[in-house]
Amino acid sequence: MDRAGSVVKVGGGLLDEFKAFVFRGNVVDLAVAFVVAMAFQRVITSMVDDIIMPIIGIFGGAPDFTANTFTINGSDFYWGNFVTQLISFLIIAAVVYFFVVKPMNLMMTKVRVIKETPTGTETVTETTVKDTQP
Repeated sequence: MDRAGSVVKVGGGLLDEFKAFVFRGNVVDLAVAFVVAMAFQRVITSMVDDIIMPIIGIFGGAPDFTANTFTINGSDFYWGNFVTQLISFLIIAAVVYFFVVKPMNLMMTKVRVIKETPTGTETVTETTVKDTQP
């Protein structure tokens, strides 16, 4: 027994606890989210490298900024790689905002309006949501 008076399993208890932890809903959801995020990252990287950077290269003269460097006292500064990563970050942030955050905020607004209206009808919800949007 432990201090709280409950029986502690010896032997298989640790494995059972580990199984319960791994198969708990939050851990599985986190694993799925990680795999989807890795796939999403590849799509965004491809979009930046294969579509956005060539378009920027039309105006800047070079579609690949990663090779752009300058040297001071023998130290190389890869400013082009930084610009590429910055553009990638801004695109990822925009995609997440417009395709995840904005729709979620809209959905949460609809849920709040349904809870606050006495009738709870869809027509009241739609009108109220449109009126509250900037």
